[in-house]
Order: sequence, then C-alpha cells, then structure tokens
Amino acid sequence: MNSRERVLAAINHQPFDRVPTDIWATGEVMQKLAAHFGSWENITRELHIDGIAGLGARYIGPPIPDGCDEWGNKSAPIQYETGVYWEQCSHALAHVKTIDDAVAFNWPQAAWWDVGEMRGQALERRKLQAVTCGYMAPFYFHNKLRGLEQSFIDPHEDPELTHFILGKITDYFVAHHRRMFEACEGLIDICQVTDDLGCQTGPLISLETYREFYKPHHVRCCELCKEFGIKIFHHDDGSCREFLPDLIEIGIGILNPVQWNCPGMETKALKRDFGGAVCFHGGIDNQNILPFGTPEDVRAEVRHCTDDLAGDGTGYILAPCHNLQSNTPLENILAMYDEAWNYGRR
Repeated sequence: MNSRERVLAAINHQPFDRVPTDIWATGEVMQKLAAHFGSWENITRELHIDGIAGLGARYIGPPIPDGCDEWGNKSAPIQYETGVYWEQCSHALAHVKTIDDAVAFNWPQAAWWDVGEMRGQALERRKLQAVTCGYMAPFYFHNKLRGLEQSFIDPHEDPELTHFILGKITDYFVAHHRRMFEACEGLIDICQVTDDLGCQTGPLISLETYREFYKPHHVRCCELCKEFGIKIFHHDDGSCREFLPDLIEIGIGILNPVQWNCPGMETKALKRDFGGAVCFHGGIDNQNILPFGTPEDVRAEVRHCTDDLAGDGTGYILAPCHNLQSNTPLENILAMYDEAWNYGRR
C-alpha cells in the first residue's frame, strides 16, 4: 500500500498493511526535525509518516491587516516556554448587541477566494496521499468572533441573536466550501467539520445547548460534505464522549485527537462503543508521555494505542493527540514513529 491507500483503508474500516501515521507539530518542532533530517521529504521518508495532503483556495479578497483573519479577528504572537503561539487579542463581533448590529457587520464572502488552481493541485497531491480540504467549525468561530465568555453567555442571554450569528457563520462556510468542492469534485477525500466541545475535565456546553444551537449547523456542513462524497473529520479536544452519538448520527467518520486521559475517552471503550462508525486519529499522549517520558514510555504508548484502537486491523491513524510541542525530546519523536513502523506491521 502507498500512503493514500493506507490512510483511506483505515478511514473506510478496511484492512491495511500497517497502521498509518500522521504528524501534527508546532513550527519549532518542524524546525527541529528539519535540522535533524535535512528536508520535509527526508522527515516523512525516514519516519515513515503517511500524512494527509492539505488543499485550499487562494485569498483574493479585501486587504487584511497584519495579524487579522478575513473576519477581522486580531491575533498576536506570544512567547511561552514551549514556543510561540498566536493568541487572539480582539473579537470582531464583541461589539454586537442586536441583530441590526450583526446585519451591519462586513461578513466574509465566498468570492474572496480563488479556486481556479485547486483542481490541478488536488490531482497532483492525491497521487500518493489522501487529500483534505476545508474547515467548518460553527462553535469555535462563535467563540472567536464573540469572545469565549460571551459566546457561552449568548445562547442564554439572547437566543435569537445567537441563532442569527451562527446562521451567518455557517452560510459563509457552506458557500465557500461548496465552491472548493465543485472545483475539485471527485478529488477531495476529507473535510474538517470540527469544534472544541470538550475540555480537560468534561464538556464545555450542555448537550441540550449543543442540540439547540450548534448541531443544526453541523448538520448543514456534514450534508454538504456527503453531497460530494467527502469523509468528515471531526477534531474535538478533551472530554467529548457525551456528544459522540449525535456527531456520529450526523455523519462524522474520523475522530481526533482521542485524549484518552480525559474522562470518558478511554481507548478500549471508545473502540468498543464507536469503532464501527469512526476511524480514530491521534491518541499518542503529548501532555505527559511525549514531552516528559522516556523513549521506552513512548514506545509503550504506541503499543497501547495500537492495541486498543487498531486491534481489529483497521480504523486508526496513529499521531500525537495534538501538536507536538517544542519541549518534546527529539528521541521521543523518533521512538514514536519507529515503534509505529515496527509494531504497526505485526
């Protein structure tokens, strides 16, 4: 199998020749790996990383100020002990009090993106890898646009305004992604319909709030993906088990990052209860084991996740459970992929 065939076999619950692998990492980690191996091609070859090729449109809309996104949210680089992260420092809809305020906002337009080069790029990238395109996250963008605290208050304080804002967010997602999907029809394998509904100790919102305010918009995004035969990748940090039956019902097929040390996210139980419906992506603990464990601890973690999440010979793509951080020793990264290559072929 090549990398494309291996990843798609895992997603489609078909047998693979070995457990496929992916990598998520900060820029500092990628620089560390490049310094060790010399190039991205050497990294993927030497570590046997299958990966998933990304694809996107080119922005051609109104000029965007430095540090901003197309919505008008502003971020700034913040230096931490473990590296630099861009942290949001303003929220484009923080000022909104009424629906009239929201109507007056300069909402992004699908026409701000040029899809003309995407088909050729997709044809090239899918020769060896599965191709992912798009990112639709209504809850997360509600957080970003209103500010985290206000976005939690909104559904209780002003349901009508909340429904309007979420509708506008999803209108843009659907229009933008439809243009990309049409330009690349038949060539895109995966799209992210994603949201961080969980945290380290449990859900961030109630299931009732999710069903009333956010699930209808996930449905719209998932239905668009299904219309084009695209598999749905759902990233959800922390403890999100409570939402999984609803998410599976609407069509998610890949679950990331599988933080098994959070309540309800134990690997054996997840595979038992949901393994027939979803392929798991991630799993390798990068809060404790990868940064602070020994290489043998990392190898044991790879065996644990492989046994629990790929015990039936499919349905798992091995990767760190989030971005590898810059305090992760190089030898632990090498141990993770070496063990995946050897143990995953058994």
